[in-house]
Amino acid sequence: MENVKATKAMAATQNNGTAWDNIKRKMPKDMGIFLVMIGIALVFEVLGWIFRGQSFLMNPGRLVLIVLQVAIIGIIAVGVTQVIITTGIDLSSGSLVALTAVVAASLAQTADSISPMYPGLVDLPAIVPIVAGIGVGLLCGVVNGWLITKTGIPPFIATLGMMVSARGLAQFYTQGNPISFLSDGFTSIGQGSVPVVIFLVVAVVFHIALKHTRYGKYVYAIGGNMTSARVSGINVDKYLIIVYSIAGALSGLAGIVMAARVSSGQSSMGMAYELDAIAAAVIGGTSLMGGVGRITGCVIGAIILGLMKSGFTFIGVDSYVQDIIKGAIIVGAVVIDMRRNKAKR
Repeated sequence: MENVKATKAMAATQNNGTAWDNIKRKMPKDMGIFLVMIGIALVFEVLGWIFRGQSFLMNPGRLVLIVLQVAIIGIIAVGVTQVIITTGIDLSSGSLVALTAVVAASLAQTADSISPMYPGLVDLPAIVPIVAGIGVGLLCGVVNGWLITKTGIPPFIATLGMMVSARGLAQFYTQGNPISFLSDGFTSIGQGSVPVVIFLVVAVVFHIALKHTRYGKYVYAIGGNMTSARVSGINVDKYLIIVYSIAGALSGLAGIVMAARVSSGQSSMGMAYELDAIAAAVIGGTSLMGGVGRITGCVIGAIILGLMKSGFTFIGVDSYVQDIIKGAIIVGAVVIDMRRNKAKR
């Protein structure tokens, strides 16, 4: 009799487990990280009432600021996500933001500028500095990809070298001086909701590219097993160069948006943005082991970073402490990712 009861109990447990597994399979893949984002927002809402006596979420101005902060990091993170999916890393994105921002700003100056960098190239159409900035980012991305594929240098070293070189180039280009007096046509792309629209368009385009095109299929294949990808006929070097080129171009776009938003180009822009972009990707579920990651998760990860930064500032947490917490979260996300991959193996 006891054996029968035990058997029924085991069967019921198995059925419950199967039902839960079915529910999890039917849920969107990024539902877990989305619920984490909601949970973080609610925690700051509660802390806001405890420490400040006011709402964190019911302030439209604060929410708009969060979204605007997220937009620039998010644009970079879309490119970095694709790099990480291929088992690579890109440490140069923050410095590329600075380099592309100063190049674009130097070509967006008006005739009213006190000391234009190029006196014969003032009042140019906005498309000129935009194309120049994205082009510089694209070129740097091509160099990253070429170094990694043709010389065998690890991505960490290649992009670290680019990070230092690009920052140095930005400082040399400007001699440490800010570039201001930018045209209204150029600065308009950094005002209002335009940065958010640009971010969302970029996210949608590359979500579709990764999910529904040959490019995406090959990127995941390279990240899953690079040797198998080569054996199956994929031109791995070509697609790695494309991935790093896209990451560079998106960093360039982010630099342009940032310069337009503050109406200035400065060599100090983009400091540590590469870490925020990597954090957004990893928090959003992109695996540092490669082969796993989604743009939707990257977007949610960027929003989580924005929520945390705004939330901690709102309740009065020191900025240095915020960096400590951010670092702990990144390490925690990587540990969870490694354990998940180990469990799968």
